[in-house]
Order: sequence, then structure tokens, then C-alpha cells
Amino acid sequence: MCAMTKRSHANVFAAIGCVAVSAIAIVAAPRVALAQSADLVLCDRLAADPADPDKPADVKGTPEVMAPDIATAIKFCKIASGSSRRALYQLGRAYAANHQMPEAIAAWRKAADKGSTSAMVELGVLYGTGAGVARDEAQARKLFERAAQAGNPRGVSNLAALGGSGGASPDPARARELLAKAAETNAEAQYQLGLMLAEGTGGAQDDSGARALFEKAAAQNHPGALERMGAFTQEGRGGPKDAAAAKAYYERAAALGDEDAKKALKRIECPYVIKDKRGNFVTNLCF
Repeated sequence: MCAMTKRSHANVFAAIGCVAVSAIAIVAAPRVALAQSADLVLCDRLAADPADPDKPADVKGTPEVMAPDIATAIKFCKIASGSSRRALYQLGRAYAANHQMPEAIAAWRKAADKGSTSAMVELGVLYGTGAGVARDEAQARKLFERAAQAGNPRGVSNLAALGGSGGASPDPARARELLAKAAETNAEAQYQLGLMLAEGTGGAQDDSGARALFEKAAAQNHPGALERMGAFTQEGRGGPKDAAAAKAYYERAAALGDEDAKKALKRIECPYVIKDKRGNFVTNLCF
């Protein structure tokens, strides 16, 4: 067989045998490999999920597949999906962006079967909410558990939000425990655990610990962590206060599409707030 990966948040889970080949076949084989590689590169560029554990470090990813890119993403992800589970997951993202949910679900199921934890999470969300499939909390829990056990941070947080067996309340302490293990190597887990420490969810509040985690994730260009580092550095929370560094963090996050960072930059550039007689926000005043 000459000719497998995925979204939104999963883990990374041809041989050609011939007795004799002609000179033409020898030349053609490298071209096939190159074409497959180019298809996956284009699929990654347009539809890779920044939080997908399957995503290579040098692939930036996009929070959502942009409307002008949907048709192209579907085309190239479909071609690459024959040998890449990441591409299968990303094909599901492209279909979902195009409101083709049956096709998205089919792609995510295939990707999950191949070990894509991000696809497991997407399917779990659908089963948990009853969007596009019959609502099935037990199936959602099973999918989140599989993803969480494989170290997917979204699997951990969604499992915690769903709660324990029998409809028990969410267990944020357990979520902290699971995220701590994943945070040893995963930027999304570092970010999620940082939020829990910053908010005191599932245990004691720890601004210094949260900042350290945000800094690790920010070093890997995690947009949310960059935004949080901007806020913590601007406020002097959990460490030194540095307005210039805060602005630099916000700018990096904004360049990656983080909306909160864009708003923070606007507040820095236009620090004065105009309100109406009732005290409602009207606009920012810039100088």
C-alpha cells in the first residue's frame, strides 16, 4: 500500500515491496511521496488545531478554519487523510467549519479509531451536548477518559467538567492532578493548569506557580498563555511588573489571533475610558 492525524486537541499514534522495478517506477515513487507531503503541509497550514497534541511544533495552527480556506482545506486534508490521522482530524475541522456535520463526525470517528485524542474530544463534546448525534453522556465520558488517559488536556478538563460516574459533580482537584502530568511536556496542559492555579480551582491559589506555567507555554507560542503572561506582567502578579514586557506578550498573542490580547493592547494605547451618565462604557480615549 503506497500511500494518518487530526483538530481542535489529540496524540501522535508505506512500505513499498517490489521484486523488480523499471526505471520509470523508480522515478515516479519519490514524486508520490513529495505530493503526499505537500498535501499534508497545506492541510496543516489551513486547518491544524493549535492545541492538538499531534501537531508538530513547527506548525502554527489556526483557532478556526477561515471561510475563504474551507474548500482548499477539505481538498488537501482529504488527500492527506489516507496516511495521516492528524489530517483526518483536520478534515473534520474543515467540514465542521463548512457546516457539514455528518462528514465531520465521520472523519473524527476514523481519526479517533486511529488514536487521535483531539478527535475523541470533539466527538465527546458532540455526544455530551447532543449536537449532530443523539445525546449520550456515557459515550461522552468514555471518549473524554480515553483522551485524558492519553494526556490530552482538553480531555482532562472536559472529563472534570462532566463530573464523576453516576452524574457526580465535577472534580477539579482530580483535573489538577491529571493536568500536572500532562503539563510536563504539553503547552495546552501548562496553560490549563496555570488557569486553575491562578483562580484557585481544585486547590490553593498560586500566582507564582501559574505564572511559571504560563511562561513555559508562552515560550511555545501558546496564544492564551502569551495573553496571560501579558496580564500577569502588566499587573506584577506572581512576579516582577514590567509594562514593556507586558505589551510585547500582548503583541505576540494578538498576532496569533487572541482577541483578549487585542483588547488589552487597545486599552494600553487608549487608557482613558469614557462612560455615560449611568456609568456604562462608551469608548476609549486615545492620545
